[in-house]
Amino acid sequence: MTLGPWQLFLVLVIILVLFGAGKLPQVMGDLGKGIKSLKQELKDSEKLSSNEPDR
Repeated sequence: MTLGPWQLFLVLVIILVLFGAGKLPQVMGDLGKGIKSLKQELKDSEKLSSNEPDR
């Protein structure tokens, strides 16, 4: 199941209707911060698990 150009356009229109054009940059900024935080936590957990001795 892939998304074509019309489906992506429809999703973008729905997002604009739900959040409005004014709040969209704030929502995208918060989403970006969340993704950045998630990536950092994954890196930290990899470092922590690689430093633990095997049982």
